[in-house]
Amino acid sequence: MFDFYEFFAGGGMVRAGLGTNWRCRFANDFDPKKSAVYRRNWGNGILKTADVHTLTMKDLPGAVDLAWASFPCQDLSLAGGGAGLKGDRSGTFWPFWSLMKGLIAEGRPPRIIVLENVCGTLTSHEGKDFAAICSTFERAGYVFGAVVIDAALFVPQSRPRLFMIGVRGDLGIPAALTQPAASPLWHTRGLRTALDSTSAKVRRNWVWWSLPEPARRNATFADLVEDNPSGLDWHTPAETRRLLAMMSDVNRAKLDAAKGAKRRLVGAIYKRTRFDDAGRKVQRAEIRFDDIAGCLRTPAGGSSRQTIMLIEGKKVRSRLLSPREAARLMGLSENYELPNNYNEAYHLAGDGVAVPVVGFLATNIFKPILASAFAGQKAA
Repeated sequence: MFDFYEFFAGGGMVRAGLGTNWRCRFANDFDPKKSAVYRRNWGNGILKTADVHTLTMKDLPGAVDLAWASFPCQDLSLAGGGAGLKGDRSGTFWPFWSLMKGLIAEGRPPRIIVLENVCGTLTSHEGKDFAAICSTFERAGYVFGAVVIDAALFVPQSRPRLFMIGVRGDLGIPAALTQPAASPLWHTRGLRTALDSTSAKVRRNWVWWSLPEPARRNATFADLVEDNPSGLDWHTPAETRRLLAMMSDVNRAKLDAAKGAKRRLVGAIYKRTRFDDAGRKVQRAEIRFDDIAGCLRTPAGGSSRQTIMLIEGKKVRSRLLSPREAARLMGLSENYELPNNYNEAYHLAGDGVAVPVVGFLATNIFKPILASAFAGQKAA
C-alpha cells in the first residue's frame, strides 16, 4: 500500500487513476461544489475544502510516497491571459511548493512529487515559468524529468498534458526507467526546447523518463456516445440547420464525406471566432471526424462547451456533449457519481486529469521506483 496527497483534487480523478493499492492521506480543493462530488465518491474525512494558501503543515499527516498537484492552468493556457506563475490561479503553485519545502524541513519529504498542467507551461513567459519550476525541484534535492502524454492514447479525447515527475535524490531510480536521450513519443520538441533554456545546474538533475508504448486504443468517440442522454435533449432540426450554416466550406466538406461513410460517426464541434473573406469576425462551427473528441475545456479556460454531431447515413443530429460522455472521455467508471447540474458536471470533467494516464504513470514509473526503494530498505 502506497500513501499519497492529492492537491487541487477536483473530483478525485488522480485517486481514481492510482487505484486501490494507494491510500489517500490528504486531499485539498478550494471549490465547494467539486468537493461535494469528491466526498460523494470517496467519502468524508480526507478532503479539506480550503484555499491552498491557508493550508499548514498540521494539515498534512505523516510521510507519503507521492504528492500530486494538478494546479490551475488558466494563467498558463494559450487561451488564458498569459500571467503564468504570477497569476492568481496558476500562481497557486507557489503555496503548494511552500508546503513541500515544509515537509522537507520536517524530515518527511515525499518520495515522488508530480505536477500536471497544460503544455503552455513550456512556453509561458518565454520558458521562464518552466525553468522556475525545474529550479524548485533542483533546489529541493530532487532528480526530475517530464513527459507530454496525450490522453488520446488511452481514451478518445485529444488532451495533451505535461507531467513533471521529481524523485527524492537519495532514492535509486531503476535503470530501466530512464534513457540517455529524448523519445519522440513522450518528449516533444516544445519540451526539449524548454529544457534548453534552463540552467546547467537544472540539466544536471534532469532525467529522460522511459515509458513503454501503450497498447493500441480500441474505443472510438462514437462508442462512448449515448443515444438517450439523461437530462439533455437532442437539438431540433432547426437548431441543427443553424449549426450547419455556421460551418465553412471546408467543414461542410468534412460533413459530406462523413455522410458517405458506411458506419456511424460522431463529430466533435467547437464554436470559434474567425475572420471571413471581408475581414469581419464571424462565429464558425468547426468539426472533426477522426474518432476522437476535442479537448474538454471549461468556460474559464477561454472556450465553449463541446457539441457533438451524430451521422448515420444521411441522418444528421446534434446536441451538447452529455455529462456521462464527458466522464467517459476522462476515463471515469460508469459508477462515478456526477453532479446533477450540467455545467457543474462538464466543468468537473474539463478541469480533471485523464484517469488512465495517471494509472499508466503509476504502473510504469511510480510503483517501480517505490518498490525498489522499499526493497533497498529491507536489504539494509
